Amino acid sequence: MYRTGDLGRYLADGNLEFIGRADDQVKIRGARVEPGEVEVILLEDEDGLYFASEIKSLLQLPRAKPEVNLSAVWDYLAYRYVPGPRTLFRGIRKLAPGTCATWQAGKLTERRYWIAPDRAAHQQRSDLNGHTVEAFLHQLDEAVKLQMVSDVPFGAFLSGGLDSSTIVALMTRHNSKVKTFSVGFTEGAYSELEYAGVVARHFGTDHHELTVDSKDLIEHLPKLVGYRDAPVTEPSDIPIYMLAKEASKTVKMVLTGEGSDEILGGYPKHVFERFAQGYQLMPGMIRHNLIAPLTQSLPYGFRRAKTAITNLNIEDWRERYVRWFGALNHRERDELSVLRMNGYDHGNDAPPFDSAPDSTTLRRILYFDQTSWLPDNLLERGDRMTMAASIESRVPFLDHELAAYVSSLPDNYRVKGLKTKWILRQAGRSLIPDRILERKKVGFRVPVNKWFQGPLKEYLCDHLRGSESKTRAYYDPQVLDRMVDDHIDGRQNHEKLLWALLNLEIWHRQYA
Repeated sequence: MYRTGDLGRYLADGNLEFIGRADDQVKIRGARVEPGEVEVILLEDEDGLYFASEIKSLLQLPRAKPEVNLSAVWDYLAYRYVPGPRTLFRGIRKLAPGTCATWQAGKLTERRYWIAPDRAAHQQRSDLNGHTVEAFLHQLDEAVKLQMVSDVPFGAFLSGGLDSSTIVALMTRHNSKVKTFSVGFTEGAYSELEYAGVVARHFGTDHHELTVDSKDLIEHLPKLVGYRDAPVTEPSDIPIYMLAKEASKTVKMVLTGEGSDEILGGYPKHVFERFAQGYQLMPGMIRHNLIAPLTQSLPYGFRRAKTAITNLNIEDWRERYVRWFGALNHRERDELSVLRMNGYDHGNDAPPFDSAPDSTTLRRILYFDQTSWLPDNLLERGDRMTMAASIESRVPFLDHELAAYVSSLPDNYRVKGLKTKWILRQAGRSLIPDRILERKKVGFRVPVNKWFQGPLKEYLCDHLRGSESKTRAYYDPQVLDRMVDDHIDGRQNHEKLLWALLNLEIWHRQYA
């Protein structure tokens, strides 16, 4: 049986050989190996197929260290994470979610055995009635109950938002002694501890809180890059890791609200995207020369409007989907980076861009989220950060039967007018306090923008401008320095990009 951290190889004759152990200090979810099938990280060469649960295992092989994959760096500058199956190492790749790899007679083949249901065009259900919200709530409750089956003590991460509050509400139906864990920041405007406390008191949970500041980022970030074998894509990785360490003192498994936005349509982009086609019917001169400059001149408080106009001006939907949460579009990458991927194409007919041509705009972007943003970013983040703390996280919103049920409903059960996650909000009326139900979506925001202007300014400049920087050669230094200065001086907010560049530099210092 394949064990966590093992390094194995399928030989040309089909036999399986165990080579050794990975770093025992890092505990993450192990791979599952069945006859003829492997999952996780793959490296294939003339000697056979190597596989492991972590890239660092493959780097222990007695061979030259793999080179940096520059096409993956190019992708990273757009996505802020490396989209599968690529990794930042040339020749090492990820096996896609829902995919089976078979090694037989020296040949590797892959097939998808499960596809997110939002890939297909919607087929109208014939059994819709006034009990659809109740049916959804029943499906979600069953998913929560199933995920609570555990031989070890368990709890929940609680942010005080709709998703995690709903999970905690349902957990208390099945267990009266739920432990909850919340994290906040010394900067009060970013902290949600007040709302998490409201939920914890309402349901009588055994509640634990943790506060994070900028010094924690400097202390933990390099080792978290080591846990991920990749740049830390989201600033929230640090508080999640610290919260997992705190939770590990009393529990070994937690439920989270991750995945709700990607299944139910919870982001502003899921509303804005429906207007893309109509907006682009306007003359380009008006869109690009009038509306866009006026919007960009607005202060930071209008960041969602600025993001919406910037992205709605991107006519290629494949590039636009990446840019909603990404760092740079193609033109911006050309301006900043000296890398040139001439003729490079990530593959328009492959996941996450292979949705049915007649799908609705909502289903198409949700499918992108479910096959790229979730597995290559948020779920990898959640898995690595919790396993690094020796606990397991479970995600009831991603129950495959729940996802299939929601996908079978008309779009307006997810996004209705300007309301996101409509069906969850309706179900929540019978579960959680109105104060939580009516809150505006905040997201798990870390005050990195402020930290880069203050306590982390020197740290940022040392990595991106210092003489020891390994990635500065990727960029036009004048463009890079202008972006850094614009952010530090408060002229523009480049926190997403600067966070991505900082982590790429930390990764290079450890691995390249």
